[in-house]
Amino acid sequence: MVHDQRSALSSYVSGLLSAGRTVFTAEEAEAALGVGRGAFLDAAERLQRRKALLNPRQGFYVVVPPQFASWGAPPPAWYIDALMRYERQAYYVGLLKAAELHGATHQAVMEFQVVSAKRLPKIRAGRNLIVFYFRKDMEAVTAGIEGRKTDTGTMNISSAALTALDLLRYPKASGGIDNVATVLSDLAEKIDPQQLATLSATFERPVVQRLGHLLDRLGREALTTPMLEALQERGAVPWAELDRQEARDPDFAPEPQERDSRWRVIVRRVPELDE
Repeated sequence: MVHDQRSALSSYVSGLLSAGRTVFTAEEAEAALGVGRGAFLDAAERLQRRKALLNPRQGFYVVVPPQFASWGAPPPAWYIDALMRYERQAYYVGLLKAAELHGATHQAVMEFQVVSAKRLPKIRAGRNLIVFYFRKDMEAVTAGIEGRKTDTGTMNISSAALTALDLLRYPKASGGIDNVATVLSDLAEKIDPQQLATLSATFERPVVQRLGHLLDRLGREALTTPMLEALQERGAVPWAELDRQEARDPDFAPEPQERDSRWRVIVRRVPELDE
């Protein structure tokens, strides 16, 4: 009887793949197979051991097609939208992963980075690591979220403008100031200046200052002028460190090499681009 249940789930999974589907919920499978939760979990666990099924969240399953068996999972882009709908959370693929999708590919991105309206634990999905970054004010950046086609449907990603701002808002996730500057050198040509100015009003002022400085350093003053005007409309602009890590310990912080009066940014070390 148990073997029949396992075979039934295997056939169900194969049928989903044939229909172009790669995800399902425990409730869907139980209803389709006419089995209880215990019998389903037993059959699902067996398929997971065979690397034919992935369970990134309780009750949510991803079918692993044969061509991805050695990876342990299909690409996260195949199922991230369905997963976040299952979680009932607003989201977008962002940061270095979004930059890569926009063509900024100086180096391989080791994480599949997702910005979410809820704090969520990271997911190890085969060789892939899905990491979530929290944004409370998701509605404020709706204008910077785009739909992107995938092999199995669509997913939300940040626009080039929103990506650029996020790179400075989440510096650790972005690989540090040198890597951010390198990525921006590729990303800048994709940024819409008016959208950048509009979105910048929803970000912390130091984030906007740092981004403005870096884009100016890349010769993109025309791109940043609307953003600077939007920043100045918010009132007095205090001085900000380009890299907070450089100034973390006042006793050992390097002396400033530059003071950018346009953006009121203190530069203790000039960023190095990876050519």
